[in-house]
Amino acid sequence: MSALPGTPASPGTGTSTDVGAAVSRWLAPVLEHTRQDAPASGSVTLHHFGYVRLVACEAVELRLSRGPRSIAQDASEAVALLVARNGTVRLAQDGRGAHVESGQLALIDLRRPFSVEHRDHARMLFFRVPVHALHIPSALLRSVTARALTPKGGVAALLPLVLRHLEESAARTPPAVAEGFGGIVTELVAALVDELTEEAEAETPRTGRHELVVTIRRYIDRHLDDPELSAERIAGAHLISVRYLHRLFEGEGVTVGRLILRRRVEECARELARRGRVSPSISVVAARWGFRNAAHFSRAFKAVHGHSPQQWRRLAGTSAADTTATADGDAARECGPDRAIAAPARSSRAS
Repeated sequence: MSALPGTPASPGTGTSTDVGAAVSRWLAPVLEHTRQDAPASGSVTLHHFGYVRLVACEAVELRLSRGPRSIAQDASEAVALLVARNGTVRLAQDGRGAHVESGQLALIDLRRPFSVEHRDHARMLFFRVPVHALHIPSALLRSVTARALTPKGGVAALLPLVLRHLEESAARTPPAVAEGFGGIVTELVAALVDELTEEAEAETPRTGRHELVVTIRRYIDRHLDDPELSAERIAGAHLISVRYLHRLFEGEGVTVGRLILRRRVEECARELARRGRVSPSISVVAARWGFRNAAHFSRAFKAVHGHSPQQWRRLAGTSAADTTATADGDAARECGPDRAIAAPARSSRAS
């Protein structure tokens, strides 16, 4: 990649008139397509907000594309929030296309092929956010990319106000403050994805939701022994947002976290109540069902059953012994005195 013309104003900023090269360096590697042999006329500016980058691009008749070759050059594990400042931008990704008008927003997953194009003078902003900071499954991102979002309400209405302020104040914002703004942008982008996926999930029929809850409960039961089992992992496995997962369980009378804890305790209680020649220690049982901390297990167990694990095991043993003695007495009474005594006599002869 060629060096970028322009002198950086500070370590966290940069400017360039080489549009394709600047976008490739600061956003993600792309190919620039123009009708003339000469590069597109325009400028690109970079500002850092912690790990979030603001790449402002202004140009006349520009088309940028990112394909398999560009992705192989740099995977770019990030998402870009496109903001059309003026002009109309044509965006295509994941088999969808959208005309993003001035004032509208759109999401781009930089890890997959996409194209951005405008035929007249346009100014667009790209807020580049690392994927790992969003904690969003790839399948959810795929469902919301390349959609023109009009800021009518919710997060989509709040974001443009925040982003406009950042654009206007970027050059004079101290690094420490800018880093805080980057965290805010990240949270808002994550909330925007949640909001968009919830709109689609809300259209799911009630019977479909019930079936999904049953499927999730089965998934939880199959993975109780995994200490890493969490709402985030469950949501990712079922291609839904964490927020929607919690909404599904609002009607179940228990939160996802409480359900996991309760089911683990129930399985531990069942195992501790078993009688055998060799009984595993309480810590082994706890670890087998996903508990990492003995004190936490003991508190959780007592909260569910009203007894500590040790007391539960003793009570279960006493109850089992009483049940056996009662059963033996009942059998003796049913057999009568003669048959009850005969059994030991046969035993003595055998010895």
